[in-house]
Amino acid sequence: MKASSQTAVPCLLMRGGTSKGPFYKASDLPTDMSLRDKVLLAAMGSPDKRQIDGLGGAHPLTSKVGIVSKSKVPGVALDFLFAQLQPDKETVDTTPNCGNMLAAVVPFALETGMLEVQGDQSTFRVLTLNTDMQCDITVDTRGGMVQYEGGARIDGAPGTSAPVTINFLNTAGSVCSGLLPTGRVKDTLTVTGAGFESFTLDVTCIDNGMPLVIFKASDVGRTGYESVAAMNADTDLKTKMEALRLQVSLLMGLGDVSQKNYPKMTLIAPPQNGGAICTRSFIPHVCHDAIGVLAAVTVGTACVLEGSVCDGLAVMPLGAVKNVSVEHPTGEFSVALQTEPAPNLPGRQNVTQAALLRTARLLMRGEAMVPASLWAGNTA
Repeated sequence: MKASSQTAVPCLLMRGGTSKGPFYKASDLPTDMSLRDKVLLAAMGSPDKRQIDGLGGAHPLTSKVGIVSKSKVPGVALDFLFAQLQPDKETVDTTPNCGNMLAAVVPFALETGMLEVQGDQSTFRVLTLNTDMQCDITVDTRGGMVQYEGGARIDGAPGTSAPVTINFLNTAGSVCSGLLPTGRVKDTLTVTGAGFESFTLDVTCIDNGMPLVIFKASDVGRTGYESVAAMNADTDLKTKMEALRLQVSLLMGLGDVSQKNYPKMTLIAPPQNGGAICTRSFIPHVCHDAIGVLAAVTVGTACVLEGSVCDGLAVMPLGAVKNVSVEHPTGEFSVALQTEPAPNLPGRQNVTQAALLRTARLLMRGEAMVPASLWAGNTA
């Protein structure tokens, strides 16, 4: 029975990697972007730190939305628009990518009949509209359906699941003007702001799928091994990092990012558990329980760049294909990077391909309810 005071919007609630949120067909949402964003905010229950009146999970990792449509680009199966919401803010940011939610795009399309299974494995090319980035996503479709059970494990998500393989294509400069938006592999900055004495540190500003500002934890008086709770309670550190973020974003050509979710801030330290490097990632004001997919790709890329802040700190494998294990608070995230010598830059490597393993699961299918006074639904 249809409730006259609410509009029902079909969606699937899905986990993608270490994130989750509702996925919608673009055709089921308003075409006007301003109205669409209001509908998404209402469905998620933002702004409210508990998101008690919506589907959100009171955390940035569970305040995400996926919007999917059939692509008109030759050779591309699906267009994906990622939206990052915040529990206590009235913002819908469609600027950055999210590699975790990306893992659920093909399963969503197969579950909703937008695509058809190809065989025991199904691979489709997806265009991320946020940054015009393409990737090939492969899912397990044995038995003619999406398989969610399997032996693949990713840190930050419980248990094991069927693997979702994502092969990124041309990720450099996803939001910024290029891989190294300042034109340098390392910048030395003096950071000033209210409430603290000015300090100087080295940073690597880099964007290989996600704009990051990477710096050594020791340069801000931390070990880089602190717990997520300790990092989130560290108001002094967060004040200094926000001052750094606002300052360095101008050098990165990003302008005023005070209302943006990027660049992410990433503290690094020597690896503790056999990986390549240890990280604490802020997104950008909350410490991530793990690390984002494209943030891990970008950190891994910084690790292979001679002269970056990671150089001399990261423990890197040999060979043209490097399996870079990025340690984070709840485990590690491995990225396979294929490299080749950069032309006319002795000692410098270019990353030509980045692939990784994620998992996904359909959690619920149904309808998100929003006030009919806000939107009466599509009538076509």
